Amino acid sequence: MASGIFAILDDIAALMDDVSVMSKVAAKKTAGILGDDLAVNAEKASGFASSREIPVLWAITKGSTLNKLIILPVAFLLSAFLPWSITVILILGGIYLGYEGAEKIYHFFVPHHNSKKEEIKEVATKEEILAVEKDRIKSAIVTDFILSVEIIIIALGTVVGEPIATQIIVVTIIALIATVGVYGIVALIVRMDEMGYKLIASSDKEKSFAKSFGTFLVNALPKVIRSLSVIGTIALILVAGGIFVHNIDFFHHFLPQIPSIITEFSVGLIVGFISLFIVMGFQKIRKSA
Repeated sequence: MASGIFAILDDIAALMDDVSVMSKVAAKKTAGILGDDLAVNAEKASGFASSREIPVLWAITKGSTLNKLIILPVAFLLSAFLPWSITVILILGGIYLGYEGAEKIYHFFVPHHNSKKEEIKEVATKEEILAVEKDRIKSAIVTDFILSVEIIIIALGTVVGEPIATQIIVVTIIALIATVGVYGIVALIVRMDEMGYKLIASSDKEKSFAKSFGTFLVNALPKVIRSLSVIGTIALILVAGGIFVHNIDFFHHFLPQIPSIITEFSVGLIVGFISLFIVMGFQKIRKSA
């Protein structure tokens, strides 16, 4: 009886050791996409009223958690029975991410003709503000879903030859990091100014480290938010291009002498603008009809 218990404990220890090693490998493989996920979601979670930042971020976090709960079992099943479908899903996600990045760039250079009216509407009533929040939360959750698929598939690829128990534990750990870690950092970013104000208020001295650091945080937040908007857009393009480069042989072997980051950005940008112009064309046809 005792020997059986020790054998089970030994098997658990061996499994945990394998999980630890494979988790480190998977974390390294997904580090780049996790960084992109952070930049994109920090940009999407910012720009709300101070009192609404945490509720909005919590809503996005819950949506992200639900995304993982949907994606994980489906990814395991598809990987086991329909492995070719993983590539199709990734490419469709890449088209969407490229489209969203291209749309941001297009509207930066060609402002939407209703942008001023939309800004007025946002502050008109509480109901309209909540409606705008709901739309932005929905957009953030959709983008998170696609990025989550990419993260989980990459993590799954690093443990594809391992026992199913190891696969499930390792990929689940990476999924937790992608949710708790990313949105924890996002929360710190969007609450920088609140932390700064508290540090300023906590110091009675005219010149102190707390007051100086608090002032730095308050002044830095607008610059960080503007930077995240740019970084998030670049991240969308890079992730989209990376999906195509790593999953389509033509792009993978296209001009190998060019640095991969330039290839990925170029491919993502081209795919994004092609999909954007197709969508705009259909929208014009629908309006004229």
